Amino acid sequence: MGRTARVALAAVFVALGTGAVIAQSDPIAARMALMKGNNDNANVVVQMMKGQAPFDAAKVDAAFAQWADTAQKLPGLFPDNSKTGQKTRAASKIWVTKADFDAKAAEFGKVVAENRDKARGSLDGLRAAIPLVGNACDNCHKEYRLSKQ
Repeated sequence: MGRTARVALAAVFVALGTGAVIAQSDPIAARMALMKGNNDNANVVVQMMKGQAPFDAAKVDAAFAQWADTAQKLPGLFPDNSKTGQKTRAASKIWVTKADFDAKAAEFGKVVAENRDKARGSLDGLRAAIPLVGNACDNCHKEYRLSKQ
């Protein structure tokens, strides 16, 4: 392995480690950042679906990549010390029925993975995929997210 490749690989490991430390030290902020990313990406693809923005397969793929990342990371961001604070909208039921919450996150990840290729393939594919992804997202929010106060 060349020097440049070793430096690049080291940078990746440092970035991943830094993200993990931030998530462990402030899981509420990490959750909120993931949810903001989810929402931002949903807005991008919905604009495409409505014809308010041109279909862009790269942006669709980026949205699905971010959603997949959320599904993977989210279950680990609910330690007992993160039940309150920072205007979290996480319902206390998460900690009571954690296995169900984790299963819903996994289902969201599965739906995202199953629909990614279809969505980035065409506008019609995106229009078919997004309701499925949205339902999987809402499936968790219905039980585990508090309404805005």
